[in-house]
Amino acid sequence: MWGAIFSGQGSQSVGMGKVFYDNFSSAKFRFEEASDTLNLDFKKLCFEGPESDLTLTENTQPALLLVSTIMFETLRENSRFKPQIGAGHSLGEYSAFVASGILKFTDALKAVRLRGQAMQSACPVGEGGMAAVLAMEEAEVEKLCTWTEKTSGFSPLRPANFNAPGQIVISGKMKAIEWLKNNYDAEKSGVGRKLKMIPLNVSAPFHSPLMKPAQEQMEKVLKETRFGLPLFPIVQNTTAQESANIDVLRTQLCVQVSAPVKWSQSVQRLKELGANQLIEFGPGKVLAGLVKKIDSEFFETFNMQSLEDYKSVEAKFT
Repeated sequence: MWGAIFSGQGSQSVGMGKVFYDNFSSAKFRFEEASDTLNLDFKKLCFEGPESDLTLTENTQPALLLVSTIMFETLRENSRFKPQIGAGHSLGEYSAFVASGILKFTDALKAVRLRGQAMQSACPVGEGGMAAVLAMEEAEVEKLCTWTEKTSGFSPLRPANFNAPGQIVISGKMKAIEWLKNNYDAEKSGVGRKLKMIPLNVSAPFHSPLMKPAQEQMEKVLKETRFGLPLFPIVQNTTAQESANIDVLRTQLCVQVSAPVKWSQSVQRLKELGANQLIEFGPGKVLAGLVKKIDSEFFETFNMQSLEDYKSVEAKFT
């Protein structure tokens, strides 16, 4: 059973999408449409950068949506590819909604542009942060965050991304993260194991309660956005479940801004549904790597970073 997974923020790189732009007229059209919709030169942004411009959250999010959509549409239009289930990591959920017909491309483009701006402005720069916690179970990370909040007096600090076993990202007050780094005690925390924590170079504490102002803005935006019934179901980040109820889809897409991304659980749901072959749409191979960490025996993953990659995947559906 084939599934489609869609990249999130952090997968972007200068040059992304160029192989599709150079080889498919439909990709050129989407680049022009996106540029006209947001009055932003996506060809220059994606192909030339500079990287500092591409990594601005308000630019990254629509650029990734554009490239992921182009990759999906190219395969769908030129082969018999028809996914039976989908999922997207954080921002990638918007790309999944476009692919499934829940959102129109231009509506999603405008929404994620505003999403990026709202997330960036929700918390003053330097007040929030994120860090990857390695080699701990989900319950241990939950305990770690609760202990840090209670003992340090700094809040919030919460799990933000359940990416894969032993790879969970925490997000919240920078003071809480710094306190944890300097004061962690395996015995007093009740976790009982060494802390391996890597601070992440991000501009805001994504998927934490500090993003509530951004969630409120997205609720206003998405309330006015038309949602359609999915052509294929999408497993959502917040619940790790799929739904065909438009109110549920809309609500969870709003909540997603400040709630943790349950990616590991979502992939397990894909497994329960029988989706053993997954194609990653978007630049890089981040999600394919996470899927392999979650269950390398069950899943077979595919990427399309070159024309040769694309042709190889296309051949499976001709």
